Amino acid sequence: MQLFVGLGNPGAKYAHNRHNIGFMALDRIAADHGFPPFRAKFQGEVSEGRLGSERVVLLKPTTFMNLSGQSVGEAMRFYKLESTDVTVFHDEIDLAPGKLRLKAGGGHAGHNGLRSIHQHIGPHYDRVRLGVGHPGRKEAVPGYVLHDFPKADEAWLDDMMRGISDGAADLAAGDGGRFQNAVALRLNPPRPSTGKQPRPAADPAPQEKPEAGTSEPDKPAEVEDTRSPLQKLKDRFS
Repeated sequence: MQLFVGLGNPGAKYAHNRHNIGFMALDRIAADHGFPPFRAKFQGEVSEGRLGSERVVLLKPTTFMNLSGQSVGEAMRFYKLESTDVTVFHDEIDLAPGKLRLKAGGGHAGHNGLRSIHQHIGPHYDRVRLGVGHPGRKEAVPGYVLHDFPKADEAWLDDMMRGISDGAADLAAGDGGRFQNAVALRLNPPRPSTGKQPRPAADPAPQEKPEAGTSEPDKPAEVEDTRSPLQKLKDRFS
């Protein structure tokens, strides 16, 4: 069994914030893979189902971001899981919008949700870092992440959520490469082929060469005229 955790803040006020992209990811997985409705449990909202052959619990802590670890720790203890069975989906300001990276263990980089999880279960859990971009100034970060995604971000955001859902079973199976490929195919789909081969660059017309074993025909050799003037005159009028 695995525990997928999406980070965010509860309530309609925060639903479309950049900080809530983790909630969005779990909602998309649940909807596309036939998970039952979320129910209140472990100081959060929980839904259990299968991704491929793996049994997975989806958890959205409702403690607010700064206390997310309380909910994660409670769920882990109930299901008797190790921290390495936990994967956390969270917003990442150090990645450009539309970028996604996987990370196993490590620091919390100042993210308040990760900081709380560290305090309750330690640092040895996996993360799906969902790029939302940086406002450019450190003091602007709180207001930036607690602001809704702008309309211009809707296209890539939807593609990212679709890609996460497409690759969710691969992620649960431990194949991070296939998971990231599924997301990349949604964000950067291959261009359709026109079916035409590109025209090769024009080369100088090659000179024809004689086939092997043959040679070019020689010009007729000129035959020396050895007739006498009298004979030439005679031949002319004969």
